[in-house]
Amino acid sequence: MSTLQTPLKKELGDRTATALTKAFGMETVGDLLRHYPRRYVMRGELSNISELAEGEEATVLAKIASAHLRRASGRTILEVVVTDGSAKLYLTFFNQPWREKELSTGRTGMFAGKVGLFNGKRQLSHPDYQLIPDGDDVDQAVSGFAGKFLSVYPSAAKFPSWKITQCVEIVLDGLEEIPDYLPAKLLGELGYPSLTEALREIHSPTSLESSALARQRLTFDEALLLQLLLAQRRFEYQSMPAISRTIKSGGLVSKFAELLPFTFTEGQLAVSAEIESDMAQTHPMHRLLQGEVGSGKTVVALRAALSVVDSGGQAAFLAPTEVLAQQHFKTITKLLGPLAAAGTLGGDSSGTQVVLLTGSMNAAQKREANAMIASGDAGIVIGTHALLSEGVVFHDLGLVIVDEQHRFGVEQRDALRTKAKVPPHVLVMTATPIPRTVAMTIFGDLEISTLRQLPTGRIPITTHVIPVLEKPKYLDRAWERIREEVAQGHQAYIVAPRISASESEPEGMTDLDRAIAKIMDGEKEEKIPLNSVEDLAPALALGALKGLRVAPLHGRQSSELKDATMQAFTEGKIDVLVATTVIEVGVDVPNASMMVIMDGDRFGVSQLHQLRGRVGRGGIAGLCLLVSSAAEDSDAMVRLNAVASTLDGFELSRIDLDQRSEGDVLGKAQSGVRSHLRLLKVLRDEPLIEKARLVGSKLVEDDPTLSRTPELAAAVAALRADEASSFVDKG
Repeated sequence: MSTLQTPLKKELGDRTATALTKAFGMETVGDLLRHYPRRYVMRGELSNISELAEGEEATVLAKIASAHLRRASGRTILEVVVTDGSAKLYLTFFNQPWREKELSTGRTGMFAGKVGLFNGKRQLSHPDYQLIPDGDDVDQAVSGFAGKFLSVYPSAAKFPSWKITQCVEIVLDGLEEIPDYLPAKLLGELGYPSLTEALREIHSPTSLESSALARQRLTFDEALLLQLLLAQRRFEYQSMPAISRTIKSGGLVSKFAELLPFTFTEGQLAVSAEIESDMAQTHPMHRLLQGEVGSGKTVVALRAALSVVDSGGQAAFLAPTEVLAQQHFKTITKLLGPLAAAGTLGGDSSGTQVVLLTGSMNAAQKREANAMIASGDAGIVIGTHALLSEGVVFHDLGLVIVDEQHRFGVEQRDALRTKAKVPPHVLVMTATPIPRTVAMTIFGDLEISTLRQLPTGRIPITTHVIPVLEKPKYLDRAWERIREEVAQGHQAYIVAPRISASESEPEGMTDLDRAIAKIMDGEKEEKIPLNSVEDLAPALALGALKGLRVAPLHGRQSSELKDATMQAFTEGKIDVLVATTVIEVGVDVPNASMMVIMDGDRFGVSQLHQLRGRVGRGGIAGLCLLVSSAAEDSDAMVRLNAVASTLDGFELSRIDLDQRSEGDVLGKAQSGVRSHLRLLKVLRDEPLIEKARLVGSKLVEDDPTLSRTPELAAAVAALRADEASSFVDKG
């Protein structure tokens, strides 16, 4: 008898177990049983090929008469002819040349699928099949294949679905009763089968109803274990000591409000009140601040930072790139004015110092910054990963603000938190709006604040798609439109996906972006050459935009050149900035009114929304043009039209999520770590996640360590230890 922890080698032998490990990373019986069927197919009795009718689902027992592999239009087509003596049936497989070796002439097997007609010939396209090994009993093989629900699994070239089925049957036959980590009382209330029964029914269902209930039970398990882990983290945070940071009457916060050339929106005031209440507690704040592009998150975060400085502490802004760190430094020092220059001529003595620390600074600059950080003279510290280095010592770190948190690894965030003498308050910011259920699943250990209201003066951005294959002259008009904007005294961005044409992928591309790009690449066989900054900037400067001041900006440039270029653009000395996504977040040039995004189908939905948020920030109308060579009826063009049709980042984030796998979104995608979530779909399963959150919160409230349910505690501990759960370590 085996358990979920039993090595596959013990149950299946070295050769098969090794193949499963190579194909899917499976090591144990539990790994195999968590490889769930994608769908089920009901097989009827075997049919004669001569009697098959178009459109019917059929299973035939036949011998392979021939197999031929050919290429057409850039793809492979494997055509297999089988016969049962009464007639011939044609099988077609696209882009699966490896099946030619398996489907060799003379072999017998069962082939199942929906019958189609092509040029008057019966055919099955991508049929399911099971070949009968030489010497095996055909009657026995047939009885095991027809007349039952067959599980169809995600498969690999050297491990087809039917072979996975055989392996699953072997381990299920020897599986002992699994201790259930859900309490019997809870199982009864939910009406779910036991864990053992659920695993048996999802792999080998006795009915579609039983498989659906089993799948619901196992999906709920995924949601519940995650919510229990998050609930325990919330409890742990509340048990930590922290220094209460309160706003001082007549202090920096009130002086800051007097300096601002605008008033806070109602949304900013409401979120600030939530943060103020959190930081007044004697346990650490752990809050997520999300909001639309340009909703004023930085101002809210700065207000929180000043309240910490008022109490004698320090606040650290952690930014993912030097461009963003420098932009924060410039924005914050400008907003604070004399309050950012305490101890200097013209500075306010009641203010503080703002310090920037990045990796590209020279040794003398770093020494000066580190000295101010260690002494406490720098109340606000802004930096990149350089803040995490061992030489950086804080005098009294009271607040950590993590911007664009998804770009940081868990270890990096923890490294900054440990620089505080007592656990600091933590504010995580993201400019990518997140649907409520996604936020509840990813950031369930954080309290969530949302800014939807845009500051006064922000004019909605108009977005249009330019399909260059169908309407190439529209691109010429785009360049003319840029000239018109510049003639009116405005500036423009042109965004290209690559630095140079020789690069294999866009700058700053994450695993999420690669997955999306892979989908897009499969939609079309031909594509105009991808645009790059190094090709596009000089071509436009000498051509369509001749006479305008055009400059490139990308991540391979030196920090000095990037700074000088951005400064010149900010001061209006550059008309058109041709850049990669280094301008995606944090860049704020109020005079920029237009953006052209080349090969827009190469970017994710949320990324496009972020990029266009760089224009229309100064009370002038913004225009964004999405250029694409995607086919008019392609999924890529559907995505671009969706971006053009709405400015609601929350709606776009749902569309974006639909394009991705749950593992990409919920797992540590930047490191390619696979998520533990196999069944849970955060948009589809909103009610189930709500239920799991309620159940999980109640269980932890009654028993924080789950000591009364040891099996459940062990399952949560395993999730906590698993690398795939590292994305929940926000602190």
